[in-house]
Amino acid sequence: MDSTEEESPQTGVSDRRAARVVCLDRDGRVLLMHWYDPVSRCDVYEPPGGGLDPGETPLEAARRELTEETGLPGSAVGEWSVDVERDFSWLGVRYVKTEPFFLATFDEVRPEVVPGALTEEERSAHRGHLWADRLPDGVEPPNLAEVVAKLRAADPR
Repeated sequence: MDSTEEESPQTGVSDRRAARVVCLDRDGRVLLMHWYDPVSRCDVYEPPGGGLDPGETPLEAARRELTEETGLPGSAVGEWSVDVERDFSWLGVRYVKTEPFFLATFDEVRPEVVPGALTEEERSAHRGHLWADRLPDGVEPPNLAEVVAKLRAADPR
């Protein structure tokens, strides 16, 4: 999560472009980053990902963000995605946008996650991660189970 995006002064709504990665381990567990939003006082669980840098494609951003947030290899991210409509708040800013969600699969059970290049904001909000058998309360997006099912069904590997 990063709030260095552009915000519409009239509405307080951001449409900053971003990409996410659904990571599945050998047993089908989903990797979720655990964040705490001090504005809403809520725990948030979501797949790794974040905003696109200038000139970056969604795939490039997904691969970069995966490595930055987890230490896992960006090369594990497949080239196709599922578009997900999102409407959520983070640090008091509402985000309404469509984000591509990519799939990364790993042969290991619960590959080691070592966050690397987190921003200062991310470091203060980061509470850890989990490889989830079942999606917890506070998962974002709320329809993540459907997104995972679509990605699995379309996986050419």
